[in-house]
Amino acid sequence: MMNQAHLLAQFKKMQAEMQKAQEELANTVVSGTAAGGAVTVEVTCDQRVKRVHIGKDAVDPDDVETLEDLITVAVNDALGKANEASQKRMGSVTGGMKLPGLM
Repeated sequence: MMNQAHLLAQFKKMQAEMQKAQEELANTVVSGTAAGGAVTVEVTCDQRVKRVHIGKDAVDPDDVETLEDLITVAVNDALGKANEASQKRMGSVTGGMKLPGLM
C-alpha cells in the first residue's frame, strides 16, 4: 500500500507536468481553413484566436453571408484541431484519464 507522502509526491509531479503541458498548448498554434485556404484562422491550443486571414477572392461586398460562413468554417476547423491537440497532450500527462476542467 502506498503511503500518503508517496501519493502527494506523485500528485505534485503530475501537477507540474500539467502546468508545463498547459504552457506548451498556449504556445502551440494550429490553423483552420475554408474554401481551399481563401479563409485561414490560426488559434492556440488553449483556444485563443491569433490571426484571421481573408484572401481577396473571398471578399464580395454583395455576398457577405458567404464570407461569414467561410470564417465560421475556418474557426471551427481550427478550434477542432486545437481541441484534438489539447486532448492528446493532456492525455499523455493524465494517462488517458479525463479530468474535469482540463480539456
